[in-house]
Amino acid sequence: MKKILVANRGEIAIRVMRTAKKMGIKTVAVFSEVDRNSPHVKFADEAVCIGPAPSNQSYLKGDKIIDVAQALNVDGIHPGYGFLSENAEFAELCEKNNVVFIGPRSKAIKMMGDKLAAKDAVKDYDIPMVPGVDHAVLNPKEAVEIARRIGLPILIKAAAGGGGKGMRVVENESDIENQMNRAISEATSAFGDGSVFVEKYVASPRHIEIQIMADMHGNYLHFFERECSVQRRHQKVVEEAPSVVLTTELRERMGQAAIDVARSCDYIGAGTVEFLLDADHNFYFLEMNTRLQVEHPVSEWIAGVDLVELQIKVARGEKLDLKQEDLKINGHALELRVYAEDPLNDFLPSVGNLEVYELPVGDNIRVDNGFEEGMDIPIYYDPMLSKLITYGETREEAIELMIKAIDNYDVKGVQTTLPFGRFVCQHEAFRNGNFDTHFVKKYYLPSLLEEQYKKEAEIAAKIALRRYLEDQKLLRLPN
Repeated sequence: MKKILVANRGEIAIRVMRTAKKMGIKTVAVFSEVDRNSPHVKFADEAVCIGPAPSNQSYLKGDKIIDVAQALNVDGIHPGYGFLSENAEFAELCEKNNVVFIGPRSKAIKMMGDKLAAKDAVKDYDIPMVPGVDHAVLNPKEAVEIARRIGLPILIKAAAGGGGKGMRVVENESDIENQMNRAISEATSAFGDGSVFVEKYVASPRHIEIQIMADMHGNYLHFFERECSVQRRHQKVVEEAPSVVLTTELRERMGQAAIDVARSCDYIGAGTVEFLLDADHNFYFLEMNTRLQVEHPVSEWIAGVDLVELQIKVARGEKLDLKQEDLKINGHALELRVYAEDPLNDFLPSVGNLEVYELPVGDNIRVDNGFEEGMDIPIYYDPMLSKLITYGETREEAIELMIKAIDNYDVKGVQTTLPFGRFVCQHEAFRNGNFDTHFVKKYYLPSLLEEQYKKEAEIAAKIALRRYLEDQKLLRLPN
């Protein structure tokens, strides 16, 4: 594999290109018209514009991307995450055009992309499932019957897609019909598929996921777990590895369950198996993401591997040269997704110009970044600017370093999730590990951040006044 096209943009495109260059592989960037001057375009060896700014006219145009790959004699396409990364038709298009898709085969993507098909695939492996049904529910009356059988509250959930879209928690029987219609409408709009299913809503769950890797020779590995329970609108914001609540025995059982999920669909490459963990530490299979995850750096740090390098080697047909017993957890890693969002205004996107954009640097600080000072934040894509990752020998060290890194990350022109990240790291519930997916709902209020801003402004004013008075004293001293 001598040349790879990265079918993505921003920080993940650069992340993949860095490893490719380290391996002596040439890289090709594709970009939309609005991304013409983006860092990923400059970083690549070659770059081709594939269309206007809207993603459905550029980054989602699989046929155009294949045309570029063939014109430039590309050997493989890495999809990153988002866009075409979990698009079975695109993976199939690569296969038909003799371009290696650096990811699983289209069959596995299709199977795991449909939550009902995924449940059906893993049922022979004795993997714990949340009580519910394994078929699409179209009639609200059937949903009511299911709710009566498994008990309220229930979760109405889109069979296709994720990210919290097409998902409704229902606590009262009288709300089922209305919430089901809303879930169907949202799923249809987001995924072109209105199929929903019903399952028991697990109260106070933790979101635990297992990173796996599989080669073409029947070898499977897991790289331990990630804790992803700090979320807003069902989207992760703070992730860490390992989780503070997993015992060695539970980690082994969940790791084996994740490998069994991968076996059930003949998986190849990097993937993530997601579980819910209830208050009694029972775990339930949630879904499989058939791609590299945003939060993969925390797994890389504690396991001492480069997951993108392994992806490329697997795609070249190489055997995994690691064994499960070779892998050990070393230290603790934390990741904050730095979004251009306003945490004081319900995390709504914050569009503007990056007037100041300075990144933290230092030992055990990693920033996977996709922007530069002076750039505008496009309205067309996910508003993530970068990922801030810190590492420590202990969880406490990683948290303290994260707070320091946040304080050294300087952004002006747009609002970001940096202050929210500091709020999380300083909160007692997070620090003692006693939290779940309701962290934001339970503990976060915009007024708490405003209070923090006020205190910081007062401290800054006092420091400035003290310096001024000291300077005045120096000026008055006789020569």
